[in-house]
Amino acid sequence: MRQATNWAAALVVVAAGLALAAYPRAQPPDAVESAPQGPVAEHLRAAQTGLPTQGVWLVDAGEDFELYSNGLRIDTSYATAGDPRHYRVFSVAGEMAPEVFERPIGLVYHTSESDIWPLEESFNGKLRDSSQNLLRYLRKHQVYHYLIDRFGQAFRVVEEAHRANHAGMSIWRSGERVWLNLNGPTIGVSFESRWQGARALPITQAQLESGRRLTDYLRDKWAIAPDMCVTHGLISVNPRRHLIGHHVDWAKGFPFAAYGLPDLYQRTAPVVELFGFVYDEQFLDVMGGDPWAGVREAEERLASEALATGREVAQVRKERSRLYDRWLADQARDTKERARQARAGGARTTPPGNRSEGD
Repeated sequence: MRQATNWAAALVVVAAGLALAAYPRAQPPDAVESAPQGPVAEHLRAAQTGLPTQGVWLVDAGEDFELYSNGLRIDTSYATAGDPRHYRVFSVAGEMAPEVFERPIGLVYHTSESDIWPLEESFNGKLRDSSQNLLRYLRKHQVYHYLIDRFGQAFRVVEEAHRANHAGMSIWRSGERVWLNLNGPTIGVSFESRWQGARALPITQAQLESGRRLTDYLRDKWAIAPDMCVTHGLISVNPRRHLIGHHVDWAKGFPFAAYGLPDLYQRTAPVVELFGFVYDEQFLDVMGGDPWAGVREAEERLASEALATGREVAQVRKERSRLYDRWLADQARDTKERARQARAGGARTTPPGNRSEGD
C-alpha cells in the first residue's frame, strides 16, 4: 500500500471519458489538463539487446485465463475476434510485392489515454470500474490486442491472429521492407495510462514488468524481430499534411532497454528519410522542443542528398512525399480490389505455403 500511496501524489483525476478514437494527438501543453511531475517507474534491469527470446510456453489455462512459463497471466474474459489480417509490403527499391500476408510480424506500444484515478486503496472501486469500462469500450470497437492495467494485469482484447484498430495511418521500415498502415502486420499492446510528453515514465512498476513478459511471449510465439517492436508515436502520421506525430503516445520515453529491444528513437526515422515528412510547432511543443534523435538523423540525410544533387531540401522532400502518395493510392486500390473479390467469392488471397513475411 505504501507504493500505491506514493503514486497518489503523482496522478490526478482526468475526466476525459473513453475518447480512444482520438488517442493522444500532438497538442500544446496548455491544451491538456496539467499533472504534477510523477515518479519514474522503478528501474527494471536492462535485458541484453538483440538476443532471441527464450521459449515461453503455456503452463495452464481455464475458461478466462492463460498462464505462461515466464509468469505472464493473461485474462481472456474480454477477448473477441477481429477482422482477418490481410496486408502487403513495399520494397525500398521497388513497389508493392505481390504476396498477401496474414500473420503478425510486429508489436506497437500505446497508452490508453483513458480515465486515470489516484493509485491508492481508497480509490479501489473507481480504479476497477474505470478499467472495466475501458475494456468494454476496447472490445466493442476492437481497439488493441492487449491492455495492461495499472496493477499489471494483462487482458486480451482482440485475438492475436486477427486485425485490431490501433495503429491507423502509420509507416515503418525494417531492412528493405516498408509497411504503410500497421493495423494489418502488428499486434497492439496498450498500457492503461496517459503519456505526458517528456515527463516521467507514465507506467507503474507492475505494468513495466508485465509488459516485458507479454513482449517476450508475443515475440517468441510469432517470431517477431526486435526492430519490429515500435511505439505508436514513432509510426503515426498525418497523410494529408505529410506530418509526423499525428499521435504521440510513447514518442519519447519507452523503456526499450528494459525489454531487451534496440532504442528505436535512435533509428533513422523512415517516415522522414523515405517520404520527406515534416513536423509543426505544435508537435515540437508537445515533445519539449525537439523530436526524437532519429528524426534529426533523417533530416541530415535529406540535406546531404540535396547538396550532392544540387537541389533544395524542399525539392527532395516533395519528391519523396509524392512517392508516399502513390504507394498509399496503390495500397488503397489493392485493398478495394481484394474486397471486391471476396464479395464475389474470389480467389485465395495468400499463396500456398506462405506463412509470414517475418519468417
